[in-house]
Amino acid sequence: MVSKRFVAKRLLLLVPVLFGVATVVFAILHLAPGDPARLIAGQRASREQYRAVREALGLNQPLWRQYLDFLVNAVQFNFGRSYQPGGFGRPVREVIADTLPVTIELAVYGQLIGILIGIPLGILSAVKQDSLTDHATRIGALSGISVPIFWSGPLLILAVATPPLSLFPTSGRIGVGFTPGSDFTRHTGLVTVDTLLSGNLPAFVDAVQHLFLPSLVIGIYSTALISRMMRSSMLEVVRQDYVRTARAKGQGERITLMKHGFRNALIPVVTIIGIQFGTLLGGAVLTETVFGIGGIGTTLVAAISNQNYPVVQGTVLTFALLFTLVNLGVDVTYSYLDPRIDQ
Repeated sequence: MVSKRFVAKRLLLLVPVLFGVATVVFAILHLAPGDPARLIAGQRASREQYRAVREALGLNQPLWRQYLDFLVNAVQFNFGRSYQPGGFGRPVREVIADTLPVTIELAVYGQLIGILIGIPLGILSAVKQDSLTDHATRIGALSGISVPIFWSGPLLILAVATPPLSLFPTSGRIGVGFTPGSDFTRHTGLVTVDTLLSGNLPAFVDAVQHLFLPSLVIGIYSTALISRMMRSSMLEVVRQDYVRTARAKGQGERITLMKHGFRNALIPVVTIIGIQFGTLLGGAVLTETVFGIGGIGTTLVAAISNQNYPVVQGTVLTFALLFTLVNLGVDVTYSYLDPRIDQ
């Protein structure tokens, strides 16, 4: 059982991390070339219009005052409105609320595929060390790590999503025949969950079909990393004294591996899963681009290109928050797998 003191201590450690990220983001954006006031006012705006925009953005304030205002607003998760030529766009909070669930859904399903396939393959490869199965698994894992997403994605599309097979859609999250609000209600922003909660089974099946290929692309890469780490970790654990003692007492090989070896071997694997999942939450930009899925990673790249500073600040801090929460989950899992860590 994880103690509340352990969780509280980890939560307190998140505060300086988020403060540091916020400071770095503020400094980088203010040192970057370009003038957001000129972007909003337009190139043909008069000097008075330009000054009015700078005052509205607070850019006429001293830098320390801008920094304090930024920190106060960040704590309230208020990043203002996005920039667009000639004026302001949507609130940043709405932009994040619309795009973040897209990336979360894609990351969860991709990582789930990697876990369900990678962990059994890693165990099998360790048990069958130096066998034909082990060699085949290692070759497959190395291929999965080496193949870039911008190549594996189109390859999968050509293989199973185009004639003569045409088994899966090639882009989007759901077919154009299903409309949020009329065919299903937006509860969470996760299209598979929302269609299921709304009881629209055809829309749910269509959403699963749309998300299968992009999730599989992420899952292939995740499977490769997880299986390699699971193999090396399991090989290290099975050589420990307590495993040899269990075998000497007459326990079966399967019970020995799963009861005494598997749980301890999971600790480094959980680290890999946590880091990789946090990276995916930062935006699987290539996957989103290949399959035409407008997630938060794609939104961040577009915001950087357009000098849309509020969106950049909001998304980067959201990434930092999610990443630290994932690390917290990894720490809690550590203490569950090995109670000695909860000290």
